[in-house]
Amino acid sequence: MNHVPDHQALYAIAEGRAGYFTAAEAASCGIGSQLLSHHARGGTFQRAAHGIYRLSRFPGSRFEDLVIAWLRAGPRAAISHASALALYGLSDIVPGEIHVTMPRTGSRRRPGLRLHTSSLPDSAVIWREGVRVTTVARTIADLASSGLSDDLLRQAAQEAIARGLTDRESLAAEGRRRGSCVARALDRLLAAL
Repeated sequence: MNHVPDHQALYAIAEGRAGYFTAAEAASCGIGSQLLSHHARGGTFQRAAHGIYRLSRFPGSRFEDLVIAWLRAGPRAAISHASALALYGLSDIVPGEIHVTMPRTGSRRRPGLRLHTSSLPDSAVIWREGVRVTTVARTIADLASSGLSDDLLRQAAQEAIARGLTDRESLAAEGRRRGSCVARALDRLLAAL
């Protein structure tokens, strides 16, 4: 662990995540708990949740709950399912829990989170609003697999295609990657568009 405070290293970590970072990440930059508390009291950092902070020069994110959930789940996780649809603005669904997909090796119960375990290749995730999130095509395939109503899937797919967030080919390809049941569901969905 670095014992000399490196604020620039912490900034580099937090910059791509809307200013958010964990206490462990601060410690890895030489900013231990006492200095972290000092900066929080002084207004340099804002405490977002237990063990999670935001650099004050960054405005609070409207998706702070998703950023916090993702940071708690770990860097290999991604916001997914209905929570990803909300992040993309593709649905009026307000999930009761935050949906996060994690690699199979990282699964542990966490309060307020609906954990899904699945492989997450780099091609299945992007950065949006300071958080890792499944791609639109992966999100729609996940929801088709979990039984979301055809009407809501169609609404999300139509809006995503219209806004250029995905295309028909990407949706069909994601369906094929997920197996025959999801492929058939997405083929039916695409035929109805």
